[in-house]
Amino acid sequence: MKTNKNLLGLTIGLFMAFFHFVWLLLVALSLAKPLMEWILMLHHIEFQYVIAPFNLGYAAMLVAFTFAVGYVVGWILGLFWGWFFRK
Repeated sequence: MKTNKNLLGLTIGLFMAFFHFVWLLLVALSLAKPLMEWILMLHHIEFQYVIAPFNLGYAAMLVAFTFAVGYVVGWILGLFWGWFFRK
């Protein structure tokens, strides 16, 4: 089976970018801190932290960066898959 490295990279990149976009929506809607407090409570963790105010420039950089990292990781995984599972 031939692996399409580009398609795998795009898939993983979009997957990572989507979840970071959802996180940014939570930050913009002021829902991030209550969610984080609930998740930490489930893990029996308590500490002081601050969720910074939403910044559109940083948000765009986060989504772009996570997409790029996801693309590279997917492309490398596709490359390794092709090497290890040749017919």
